[in-house]
Amino acid sequence: MDYGTEFVEKAGSEMIILGIDPGIAIVGWGVLRYDGRSFVPLAYGSIQTKAGEKTEERLLQIHEALGQILDKYHPDAMCVEELFWNTNQKTGIIVSEARGVILMTAHQRGVPISEYTPLQVKQSVVGYGRADKKQVITMVTSFLGLRQPPKPDDTADALAIAICHGHSAYSRIGQFYNN
Repeated sequence: MDYGTEFVEKAGSEMIILGIDPGIAIVGWGVLRYDGRSFVPLAYGSIQTKAGEKTEERLLQIHEALGQILDKYHPDAMCVEELFWNTNQKTGIIVSEARGVILMTAHQRGVPISEYTPLQVKQSVVGYGRADKKQVITMVTSFLGLRQPPKPDDTADALAIAICHGHSAYSRIGQFYNN
């Protein structure tokens, strides 16, 4: 498992946001500090499981690794991308199981959870809901002042979800929907 890249420690009263891009093979994650004006990356990375292992073992690995991230960074909020169904229903069901473990792990620790559609995330980060993956990665890299784009792409997606939550949580409409 890749536990990611770490930057600075939590400070002040700003919001700490954990963004999650759910998956079974790769769960992208990113922790950001947001003060209503700017984002500071605290850490990001991915939780990776092996395809040959039993599903229940992979789900346990996700639960344990995410639990360690939650316990270390104590986020004020966790935001997760909602799933959209593609043509492979078997993959969708397994990813849904992983997503359920992710939600349960945060709920066990009392972390508030928000969910966003891919369209909402792209609109928030790029300004266009039909943006492609490359545009999202470019904007995430720019927003966060990173020297290189986050890898794998799932990690960049998780950071984009956290940015989306920051924008939404500090807006009046976001406060209306999240309360």
